[in-house]
Amino acid sequence: MARPGLRVKLSSIWRVFWLMRTVVDFALPQETYAPHSIRTEGHLTLGGLFPVHARGADGTPCGDLKKENGIQRLEAMMYALDQINQDEQLLPNITLGARVLDTCSRDTYALEQSLTFVQALITKDTSDVRCTNGEPPVFVKPEKVVGVIGASASSVSIMVANILRLFQIPQISYASTAPELSDDRRYDFFSRVVPPDSFQAQAMVDIIRALGWTYVSTIASEGSYGEKGVEAFTQLSKEAGTVPLCTFILAAGGICIAQSLKIPHNPKLEDYDKAIQQLLETQHSRAVIIFASEEDIRGVLNATKRANQVGHFLWIGSDSWGAKSSPIHQLEDVAVGAVTILPKRSSIKGFDEYFTALTLENNRRNVWFAEFWEENFDCRLLSASKREDTSRKCTGQERIGINSKYEQEGKVQFVIDAVYAMAHALHNMHRDLCPDHLGVCPQMESAEGKTLLKYIRNTSFNGSAGTSVVFNKNGDAPGRYDLFQFQMTNSSTPEYKMVGQWVETLQLRLEELQWPDGEQEVPISVCSLPCKTGERKKRVKGMPCCWHCELCDGYRYQYDETSCSLCAYNMRPNPNRTACQPIPIVKLEWHSPWAIIPVFLAMLGIIATIFVMATFVRYNDTPIVRASGRELSYVLLTGIFLCYIITFLMIAKPDVAVCAFRRIFLGLGMCISYAALLTKTNRIYRIFEQGKQTVTAPRFISPTSQIAITSSLICVQLLGVLVWFAVDPPNTIVDYDEQKTIDPMLARGVLKCDITDLQIICSLGYSILLMVTCTIYAIKTRDVPEDFNEAKPIGFTMYTTCIVWLAFIPIFFGTAQSAEKLYIQTTTLTISMNLSASVALGMLYMPKVYIIIFHPELNVQKRKRSFKAVVTAATMSSRLSQKPNERPNGEAKTELCENPAADPMSQATKKTYVSYNNLRI
Repeated sequence: MARPGLRVKLSSIWRVFWLMRTVVDFALPQETYAPHSIRTEGHLTLGGLFPVHARGADGTPCGDLKKENGIQRLEAMMYALDQINQDEQLLPNITLGARVLDTCSRDTYALEQSLTFVQALITKDTSDVRCTNGEPPVFVKPEKVVGVIGASASSVSIMVANILRLFQIPQISYASTAPELSDDRRYDFFSRVVPPDSFQAQAMVDIIRALGWTYVSTIASEGSYGEKGVEAFTQLSKEAGTVPLCTFILAAGGICIAQSLKIPHNPKLEDYDKAIQQLLETQHSRAVIIFASEEDIRGVLNATKRANQVGHFLWIGSDSWGAKSSPIHQLEDVAVGAVTILPKRSSIKGFDEYFTALTLENNRRNVWFAEFWEENFDCRLLSASKREDTSRKCTGQERIGINSKYEQEGKVQFVIDAVYAMAHALHNMHRDLCPDHLGVCPQMESAEGKTLLKYIRNTSFNGSAGTSVVFNKNGDAPGRYDLFQFQMTNSSTPEYKMVGQWVETLQLRLEELQWPDGEQEVPISVCSLPCKTGERKKRVKGMPCCWHCELCDGYRYQYDETSCSLCAYNMRPNPNRTACQPIPIVKLEWHSPWAIIPVFLAMLGIIATIFVMATFVRYNDTPIVRASGRELSYVLLTGIFLCYIITFLMIAKPDVAVCAFRRIFLGLGMCISYAALLTKTNRIYRIFEQGKQTVTAPRFISPTSQIAITSSLICVQLLGVLVWFAVDPPNTIVDYDEQKTIDPMLARGVLKCDITDLQIICSLGYSILLMVTCTIYAIKTRDVPEDFNEAKPIGFTMYTTCIVWLAFIPIFFGTAQSAEKLYIQTTTLTISMNLSASVALGMLYMPKVYIIIFHPELNVQKRKRSFKAVVTAATMSSRLSQKPNERPNGEAKTELCENPAADPMSQATKKTYVSYNNLRI
């Protein structure tokens, strides 16, 4: 396979060979292949290429006459030459002539015509050519063309530039704007006084951004002008949104191309209709960028009308549309609202005077002027005229602008500037090469085209409109555009209105724009509508202007237009999800129903506990108080009181002090209570167990010993709390996970002490261990005599307490994942402690208080009995409770006395046996 570089080189060699062969084949007298051309004599001759006629149909090279783009531009060159030849300061003693050809708006035909310009540079061997009389023929040497003005269409200029560069003939275009022509390596002899389409494309991009459009379609005529213009627009549109405009604040993002259509050479009606149908496939893309010839613009507008889509499309037209009336003639309703671009120009008053003064008599040098006269005045000059649509004959007295409509064509200024640029370059070259010579000197005659090109690129002067004419290194003029919109005026007659300009930056008067169907706001042309607040754009792959809107859900907020971000752990999105805000912090309030019930129970318990303690203090020396063990009773009541107090600490607002007290008193109240009860039950158990074996009293049953045992048990709890303090000092935290609901608006941070569920259970674990141990002793002492030293009330208390705490544990841990965890667990814990305290208070002390207050006659001391008598009685009671078959030695059931009737004291003895509740053991 051939290398790419070699293929390019061979292609270039073949193109040169083909062009040279074409030149040789057509190197005949000019009248043979250029019968219709304008020739004026001069010391130096400039070539001219103008689209005098439109493209022909059905294979014919030329079509209808183009009055504006053809005749006016051609006459602008003739006018400029007249002005230059009359100017004594510019090219003095040198007259410029012209050779003007018709391109017929076709690149191939223009190439054939342009061969006229290179004839003088071709050396022909005529040594073997003889006339019929044997004499050598006399050849008229064609004039040398030093430079060419033209062409109009970019495709024509590209074709002609390829042959002119071979012969080093400089070329200055007045209308070709294709970006391709800026390539100085391929078109090194090409210059232009109009800005390239890269500037025009940038202006279009800026207009679209200013109007807020992001989704547009393009239509291009096949050829360099249309295709390269759209290519430049497409490239710039991808970069749009990264460079801000100075006068507009726009949404970021590029411009997407919905449809990119091309109108072929020699199009049919079906081609235009197909293009419109394709545009309608993307309904949201109303804006259409059109880089096309006048014929194609008319074809597209006609197809739009046939499709009944008047007012749907929003046209952005290139300079080929500009402010011309011909592309929209009788299609004004379709073109309303179109924004068009035209290189900045001014109407040349001198040309208006020149052109309107032209007649058939004074303009015989223009071979096409008679045809223009017929077309312009709708008449026929000769019977042999090609016009068959009218029978009116021309009188020759008609006047342009009086008997016909006249408006200066938009490129007239640039044609004049192009001619003047060539003249200034020749003037500067003459000044340097012929300083002391009048007219054209030999050095100038023999100068190469490269020399003239250098002077063209360095020329600088004020043009016909007063603006400077300069060229950059690529031969391009600076970008200066006027912006027009085709609008309905107050008289309902549509016309072009200038609405802004583009000179490196856009200046667009938005308030002056009007839109189809009387729309007041700027119509939209977007792929997707803007997302709502709090929604991100999820781009469609390959189409950055198209997206789906996706809500930033959960705890995410809209970080930017394309992404969501997760709020910090202590934050939640605000209502419109554009930022994060702190999660509200809550705690268990005093007025909450979850707090009211525990507080109410605690207050009742505290009042009852204080009442019992006050009663015991008041009747401290009475038998019942003394018989209940005053010292342990006060310890037990203190524990019960603390169990009630913890409710208020659990509900109070957490801080370091509250958290410290919670750790201390959470298990301390229960520990004190159950330590006292355990000491009591253990004492009873040891007394009766030892009484079965001996009459000696057990050790450590005195009040002092009981207090010491209880204190030892309590110290274990306090020691554990101290270790807890040392390992993990108390502090507060805000738990954001506990109430982090699915709906962020319901999320709350819970202010609480830094105590985990496991730590709470561990803190209560020692108390629960005491409670279980106490319950075991209560079970073991269940068979002691009825009401003997509170054994059975303690048993009932412990059974009930176990039931309460067995219910507490599943509730406490079962709600660990609940959003109401704080409330449920706190309430459950406090109520459980209140119930435990209330059970102990009610079963152990309320009967005694009842007797003390309401039956003081029962609160009397009865006969004391020795420990030996008590143990003996307890032992006998235990034996009597056994079944007959379990008694030793087969004893029959007996009482303390075998025969109660024989022993008068038997009743007294039995009575003494059952009355132990007044004894202190």
